[in-house]
Amino acid sequence: MSVRVKICGLTRVEDGVEAARLGADAIGLVFYPKSPRNVSIARAAAIIAALPTFVSVVGLFVDPTREWVDTVLSECAIDILQFHGDESPEFCASFHRPYLKAVRVQAGTDLTACAKRYASARALLTDAFVEGVHGGTGQVFDWSLLPQDLPLPLILSGGLDEHNIAEAVRRVRPAAVDVSSGVETQKGIKDAARMAAFISGARHGSL
Repeated sequence: MSVRVKICGLTRVEDGVEAARLGADAIGLVFYPKSPRNVSIARAAAIIAALPTFVSVVGLFVDPTREWVDTVLSECAIDILQFHGDESPEFCASFHRPYLKAVRVQAGTDLTACAKRYASARALLTDAFVEGVHGGTGQVFDWSLLPQDLPLPLILSGGLDEHNIAEAVRRVRPAAVDVSSGVETQKGIKDAARMAAFISGARHGSL
C-alpha cells in the first residue's frame, strides 16, 4: 500500500488547501506556544474549515495540560492527537481520541520498548534527537537505528525533503511520512512546489 503523507506545521489556510489538493493524507497543526509554527485556536479552526472531506487533522502538543488539550478539542475538529513531550501513556490515551507518540531517536533509543509502553498509540512517530528541541529541526537521524519488527506502525520524520524522501521510503518502509521544515520557504510557510515534489517522491519510493 502507498505510504501515507502528513504535512505538518501549517499556519495558513491556503497552505492547508494546497496540501490537500496535492494529495496529502493529513495535515498537522501545532498547539505549542514555544514553536515558531504555533497556531491560535481561531487560525486552526479556519484551516480545518477549508479542508476537503477525508483529510485527517492532527493536533500536535508538547507536555500540555489536560485543560489545554480539552480546550483545543472543544473548538477544533481534531482527528488525531500527537504528543511530542514526556506525556505518559495514560495521559495520551485519556482523551479517548486516536493518538501518535513521537520519539526523538539517537543511539541507544529503545524503540521497541517505547512501542510496548505506548501500546495504545496508533503509531510511533520517529524524529531526530536535538537537545532542547521537540521537533521541526530539519535534522536527519540514522535510519539504521529503526528496528525491523516494531510492534506499532512507524511514521518517519526528521529532515525529510523532496531530495531524500524516495530513498527514505524505500529503505525504511514506514506506514507514513511526516514533513514540516522540508517543504517550507520559511518557518510555518509552505511551498507548493516542494510539497508537490515531496508527495510525488513519497509515492514513487513506495512502489
